[in-house]
Amino acid sequence: MPPSNKRKIVVTQRFFDDETLAYLHANGCEVEIAELPPGQADGELTHDHLVGLLKDAHGWIVGHARVTRALLQALPKLQVVSRRGVGYERVDLDAARDLGKVVAVAAGGNAASVADHAIGMMIAVGRRLRESQQNMLNGNWSILLGTDLYRKTVGVVGLGRIGRGVVQRLRGFECNILVHAPRPDAAYAREAGIAYADLPTLFAQSDYLTLHAPLTDATRHLVNRDTIGKMKRTAILINTARGGLVEDAHLLAALKEGRLGGAGLDVFMSESDPSYRSVTDELLALPNVVATPHAGASTKEGLDRTNMIAARSIVAVLDGGSPPPECVVADGRTNRPQSA
Repeated sequence: MPPSNKRKIVVTQRFFDDETLAYLHANGCEVEIAELPPGQADGELTHDHLVGLLKDAHGWIVGHARVTRALLQALPKLQVVSRRGVGYERVDLDAARDLGKVVAVAAGGNAASVADHAIGMMIAVGRRLRESQQNMLNGNWSILLGTDLYRKTVGVVGLGRIGRGVVQRLRGFECNILVHAPRPDAAYAREAGIAYADLPTLFAQSDYLTLHAPLTDATRHLVNRDTIGKMKRTAILINTARGGLVEDAHLLAALKEGRLGGAGLDVFMSESDPSYRSVTDELLALPNVVATPHAGASTKEGLDRTNMIAARSIVAVLDGGSPPPECVVADGRTNRPQSA
């Protein structure tokens, strides 16, 4: 095993647990945890700041920073970028392959946490928990009528680990579950008691519509003025996946005009497009919106799991091996210069 000074790992995330830190140390890694300003995530760090943090790193455990070609070119020692999460739309995968880097994600680590969060948002919006508490704070203890999740029709867009976790939980509520997924699995449908449906059917029939799809050119603005127009006026939208799946300005207009029952939002377009910040602020102010700051995966248990998966991927690469196949999203080692 190479000496520790040849295996420097930089972590640009908060909440890095002692067990994962001990694992990295036991595998000959020197670990530096970046000190981020209060309220700031690594996605807000500049190119120059990141280069300064990572110039001697062989492995990087990253959150939401943009991993650009220019950044990777500035870090010739860096061998592996390991996301403490599952999305990778902010990583230039082509650049990573061209430059001989490995990019990994923490597949499965946060699935249970996000699935719990989605169900919690369904209940919170449906039962008008935010409105009720605010009324009580204002001295008004009158009862607001909400709506059950029990035996409702729920549309699930996407059937990866999180989508399947949501389906599993919804079965306890005896829901009628409609799923849209790119590759329908008939055996799973029989086992889970779901029905596959096209998107128009999901939009038209769902009492709750929950999004668990990746952000791609095909899914960007999946929820927009036209698709919202096909939904029930009482329907509730849940997005714990990616902000770009929903055109937030169109969602805001629908909610303000009473064309949708409510929304539970953990992600926003303004996370990647600052021009949408005023739209986000207006969404947050609505009484029938329950919002969290991209926190669906952020439980102690979920972060401990994703920390460890990210760390194991780094050690595997630095040891000359490979992370589990489901964790690898880019592997450019066949292109790596011999001097790297």
